[in-house]
Amino acid sequence: MLRPESAQGEDWVKDHSTAGEFVVSQETRQKLVNTARVAAQKAYVPYSHFPVGAAVLTEGGDIVSGVNIENASFGLTACGERVAIQTAAAMGHRSIIAIAVSAPRAAGTTPCGACRQVMNEFKPASGELLVLLDGHDSILAVPFSELLPKSFGPRDLERGG
Repeated sequence: MLRPESAQGEDWVKDHSTAGEFVVSQETRQKLVNTARVAAQKAYVPYSHFPVGAAVLTEGGDIVSGVNIENASFGLTACGERVAIQTAAAMGHRSIIAIAVSAPRAAGTTPCGACRQVMNEFKPASGELLVLLDGHDSILAVPFSELLPKSFGPRDLERGG
């Protein structure tokens, strides 16, 4: 359910799922989205002019941000979501419980397939990853399982594929 960013109170973001509530507080959700918005302003996008910022919440409670970084050799472009996750991994984090994605030019922009696969690699083993999609004036909370249903990941390799 899309909600105006300016909505107040405990229900400013409703989860778009039948799986129930996530354990990430509204205050932390807002902090994640704000961090992603600030990050988007720092994106290096001289070709597409489409900035994306991301912020991940690690299981340890740290918030780590990332931005998309374009390259004249387009295949070398890095997405904001992967930069945030890879930075968290470089800091020693191995699990994220939430990610906020901010694309100021397009409300509700979802992560690309490659980012979804990397998110799958670092989602918590014991629960759902919360994805917060930001736009100009709305935020959508989506369980990761709705963005990448029937995913293939580390747990599949543990049981032989």
